[in-house]
Amino acid sequence: MADPLRVLFATPEAHPLAKTGGLGDVGGALPQAILRLGADARLLLPAYPGLVHASGAVPLGRAFQALPEMETVQLFEGLLPESDVPVYLVNCPTLFNRDGGPYVDANGRDWPDNALRFGMLSRVAALFGTGEVPGAWVPDILHCNDWQTGLAPAYLAFATETRTRSIFSIHNMAFQGIFPKTLMPSLQLPWSSYNLDGLEYYDQISFLKSGIVYADHITTVSPTYAREIQTAELAFGLEGPLRARAQSLTGILNGVDVEHWNPSHDIHIPKHFQMETLARKSANKRALQERLHLAREPDTPLVGMVSRMTPQKGVDLVLGIVPDMLEQPIQLAVLGEGEVALERRWRQLAIEHPQRVSVDIGYDEPLAHLIEAGADIFLMPSRFEPCGLNQMYSMMYGTPPVARRTGGLADSVVDATPMALSDGTATGFLFDGATEAELYSCILRALLLYRDKKDWRQLQVNGMKQDFSWAASAARYMEIYDQMMAKPLRRQL
Repeated sequence: MADPLRVLFATPEAHPLAKTGGLGDVGGALPQAILRLGADARLLLPAYPGLVHASGAVPLGRAFQALPEMETVQLFEGLLPESDVPVYLVNCPTLFNRDGGPYVDANGRDWPDNALRFGMLSRVAALFGTGEVPGAWVPDILHCNDWQTGLAPAYLAFATETRTRSIFSIHNMAFQGIFPKTLMPSLQLPWSSYNLDGLEYYDQISFLKSGIVYADHITTVSPTYAREIQTAELAFGLEGPLRARAQSLTGILNGVDVEHWNPSHDIHIPKHFQMETLARKSANKRALQERLHLAREPDTPLVGMVSRMTPQKGVDLVLGIVPDMLEQPIQLAVLGEGEVALERRWRQLAIEHPQRVSVDIGYDEPLAHLIEAGADIFLMPSRFEPCGLNQMYSMMYGTPPVARRTGGLADSVVDATPMALSDGTATGFLFDGATEAELYSCILRALLLYRDKKDWRQLQVNGMKQDFSWAASAARYMEIYDQMMAKPLRRQL
């Protein structure tokens, strides 16, 4: 019997060890799904504070020098909690053992040495591929994620010896990891990589462009987004390199961790339910209204939103129509954090309408689950959305989403047109233009259908029937891995 395919998933975050957004969900769930399909899948993460203890990790091999003029690295090996996925932690205290988040300090400012921090993560990932990590196994596939691991494909491409292929997954083109070119020597990158066809970007280094140019294959998190990022509107200056690699670019819709997000056994909601017991959902609505001090009105539509408070997520569009929305019998439950000005406007609305608008600033995992379970309608008016997970959670929890037709939202939500309602395929509501008028019109469509209890119940059931588990997506990744293994390495020497 052939040995299983060895896959190292390099990422800056993976739930439940480290998470700031959707990448953390993918980092925790996809390796588990790949493992279930028979691959030898493992994780590589920075050793942020507390991760060694949380993963039960122990030292692996001896400390080694990964980058010049930098502290030596000690790898630790443990397990991703609640899984069988081995996890390697890059223990470099001066870079990773600090208060704050993975990317920002306690005041929300980017760490000034992020280039070196994630250059180190990329370098160690590539050293796995060249067999230079003391005591570690060598992967067949190095699966890199977002700009924080974008240099790893370049390190591999310029390595003297390696049999490891690299795949680079883009989760959001808006974050590119752009740093001064003066860091090239510190990052141990050859100057031959610094050109228009390499990682040079307007006289700087782009970690994201590095991954796009040098990886053996590129993926992104939905088929529609794979097309969108080849346009000037959503490529953020990198449409040329992406078009050049179009034949090696694949869009694969993200999946959902159905163990943590499942209304039939969700530990964060007071009343479990499924399609056959959908009436029990009302108990979660009542619990949500009580927790948020909203009026206890069972028949008033409760609209939920869990989001980063940024223009990308269309939060400003929602703020612009709240006065119009409140002319309808409606309640709003909002959870998220982001730009201070947007947070301030939401806080003021909650003060002005305490019985109808609830706003929680920050991230609260249990409350996020309760909003999905207790709300009637979920808002996702993103200007762009590479994949999105909350629309999937919403459909799984019988909470039809109102979403803009972009990226993964377009790939996962079927608009409740008369035809889609009649043939049983409708799962939510879509609008096209990123305008307040189109968003409000779409919300009114949802409110109108909400009054028709029979059609609304069918819409909820349609959404709950969808399979958003990682199984299908993981199988597609396995196909890509197999195709990569059959092709020659992309080398630069």
